[in-house]
Amino acid sequence: MEYRLASLSKVAILSLSPGEFVLESVEKFIKYEKIENGLIMTGFGTLSQVHLHWVTTTGFPPVEHFEKCEGPYELLSLSGVIAKGQPHIHAVVSDTEKAYGGHLETGNKVLYLCEIVVGVIEGVHMERKPMPEGIKLLKFS
Repeated sequence: MEYRLASLSKVAILSLSPGEFVLESVEKFIKYEKIENGLIMTGFGTLSQVHLHWVTTTGFPPVEHFEKCEGPYELLSLSGVIAKGQPHIHAVVSDTEKAYGGHLETGNKVLYLCEIVVGVIEGVHMERKPMPEGIKLLKFS
């Protein structure tokens, strides 16, 4: 385990409108505000299109499954880390019967609304570095 202590310097609240895309909007915000390191502290809303992926094996290298679905879906939760300007976000969505979770991909389209809270952190430099096992781990410098 590695860790670093950091300070939360700013908090931004994003409000996405119908037809906007979740990950693409977060990436645009990060680029516009020049955010290097941060947190996706929370997020929720509704989606008309969902695109997630998750691992399907326990060995290395991981095998990933990509799932695209048409809505309506409730976006129950978003959380993640922004390292070196790159967001890594996980989501939980639900339909009328069950909930699904995974890594957020491009193409998650807002149905009615989506609200996301982003925290900007200072005092730590982070990036995801590839490991020989085929995964990218969060590392500090």
